[in-house]
Amino acid sequence: MNKAYVLFSGGKDSSLSSIILSNLGYDIELITINFGVLDSYIHAQNTAKIIGYPHKVIRLDSEILEKSVDIILDDGFPSNGIQYIHKETLNIISDDFEVIADGTRRDDRVPKLSHAEVQSLEMRKNVQYITPLMGFGHKTLRNLVNNYFEISEKESEELLKSDYETEIRAVLRSRGENPLDYFPKHIQSRVVGLKKR
Repeated sequence: MNKAYVLFSGGKDSSLSSIILSNLGYDIELITINFGVLDSYIHAQNTAKIIGYPHKVIRLDSEILEKSVDIILDDGFPSNGIQYIHKETLNIISDDFEVIADGTRRDDRVPKLSHAEVQSLEMRKNVQYITPLMGFGHKTLRNLVNNYFEISEKESEELLKSDYETEIRAVLRSRGENPLDYFPKHIQSRVVGLKKR
């Protein structure tokens, strides 16, 4: 059985990707990226226990996070900074794992690799990069999530989660910036329970 390492924030998309890949026969291990600014990975650890897959935290150099914040400050919006941090993460972890997956959706703008970037990553690193949610639209994903999970939904400033954005916001604050000046208000989710099936 192939092992798939799923980039995991504790949110509904990475959780759903894990279940889909498990149902396809992959042995799942969840991995959460952390840059040492916050212990935000704890939220993903808690969700990993709920959905029942092994979980590990991978600590990457905080310079990647700092450069991402520099990009966000230069641009005045977060897209390119988040895209940068995601690409760097995939480049680094693909040295250690043969199959990497994440919760990128068809309707996502960032983080999201283009077809050419996926091909380049797979060829350069001899890795398989899987995005199981890429074929599903918003309504389908909402139905799947509602079938599997109990979720908590809040404004991103209020939700405790283990994604890139959480540590980016912390660095912005440490530099005297208000994250709301860069991130538009939006609702995020975290899986807090499994529905009985």
